[in-house]
Amino acid sequence: MSASTDPGVRSLVASVLWPGFLGRTAPDWLLHALEEGLAGAVYFGQNIDPEDAEQLPALSARLREARPGALLGVDEEGGPVTRLEAAFGSTLPSASQLGRVDDTAITRAAGVELGRRVRASGANVALAPVADVNTNPRNPVIGTRAFGSTADLVGRHVAAMVSGIQAGGVAACVKHFPGHGDTAVDSHLGLPHVTLPAAEVEAEHLPPFQAAIDAGVAAVMTSHVVVDAFGDLPATLDPRVLGMLRERGFAGAIITDALDMAAIRAEFGAGAGAVRAILAGADLLCIGNPSDLGPKHGATSDLDDYAEVRDALLAAVDDGTLPLAALERASRSVADLSEWTDAASRAGGSSLGDDDFDPAQIVREAIVVRGTVPADVPAGERVVLDLRDRASGAVASTAEPFSVALGAARAVVGPLGGRDVVAVMCDALGDIPESSAVVALVDAVQPGSPQRRALGMLAAARPSALIVNTGLPAPDELALPGLDTYGSSRVTARVVAETLVGARA
Repeated sequence: MSASTDPGVRSLVASVLWPGFLGRTAPDWLLHALEEGLAGAVYFGQNIDPEDAEQLPALSARLREARPGALLGVDEEGGPVTRLEAAFGSTLPSASQLGRVDDTAITRAAGVELGRRVRASGANVALAPVADVNTNPRNPVIGTRAFGSTADLVGRHVAAMVSGIQAGGVAACVKHFPGHGDTAVDSHLGLPHVTLPAAEVEAEHLPPFQAAIDAGVAAVMTSHVVVDAFGDLPATLDPRVLGMLRERGFAGAIITDALDMAAIRAEFGAGAGAVRAILAGADLLCIGNPSDLGPKHGATSDLDDYAEVRDALLAAVDDGTLPLAALERASRSVADLSEWTDAASRAGGSSLGDDDFDPAQIVREAIVVRGTVPADVPAGERVVLDLRDRASGAVASTAEPFSVALGAARAVVGPLGGRDVVAVMCDALGDIPESSAVVALVDAVQPGSPQRRALGMLAAARPSALIVNTGLPAPDELALPGLDTYGSSRVTARVVAETLVGARA
């Protein structure tokens, strides 16, 4: 009997798969896969109805009806990466804002609140926190998702966040081992390389993961990043790199980053990548978000992506490439994680929370004012000039809360990369009345960047304009005064409005 027709092998393969799916109700293929032994599913923004608070808990209950013990994950970090609040923007601070305030008790409280929200949705795994140390200021995918740029700061806050999330019975999944913080490529779009010496990686990028392990983190997510000093494969597929987790005392589940990301799909194929990841020591294969743009994505992309990975594993069992023992090892680890979440859920308080937790106050303390910013931007016609890249595949939310909070019109100009900045800005400024109060949104203002050139033109044409930088701060002065916010969430937009126009957050 071939693996594809052996019910036991099919169930074993299903037990290490963690797909996304399309829609706000459970598709038939997903329910069938859960009944066959599928590990669970991952929620993304398209699965959530922002107008119906009962929809997601009901969906979770339906999935668990098909598979008691299902692992239901949600890619919810707070700040720029939110699925639960994808429609309007997060009401939680970013990791970078928490790092700026640098109070681990506050970070733990943020973790408690994040975990409470995940648990209320019916999910039991939070794909957070980010343990990457953002040492490259031009990093296109981490940035304000990281607590900071030093191992000590990041490690302290990672441990606090893990403790908070897990206090309420939700498993935290720290990411992206062994570190995505020194990259210049987004692994959603390509294959990043870290070129640092091994000693530097171990000293600057691994300690936060050790802090998470020491804090009892239930799961670790791999990165699709090649650390040249460790080998020529992305960490997800490299047994040496994944072995480093076990050597450091981690006994929990190793979860891959999404296999549909270009770093794996374009370089190796999602199916072949899945086989290699299990052989490397991964336990649970996150297949990804089927609503992401790409040549294969359409109305059946969720089932297509799932079937591609499942069939590759079955074929690898048939041809001897993938020993059953490797699948059995991974399946045991996934089962252990399911048992952990079940026990933690019974032990954790469902109403756990901190009445004094104040996201807006955290944002107020984190924001830095550059130059002289008026106490009240004129109440006439306000225009938000959005120059941001917002190019990371991790930030799936299309919400833009700043124009709403400021009561302003919005002119979308960015992303500027690869475009004629002069022509773009001339067109944009020509459409904005001279009487308008202009607030420019930026998120990539390192020297020489297209956004910096655009700000120079804006300063010359509209010297009264203000900047709201939602990314990491520039190392030097910008052409106009404004705010460094260290985040782009809805609560950040409200605090910006409070600062600029007196609208209390």
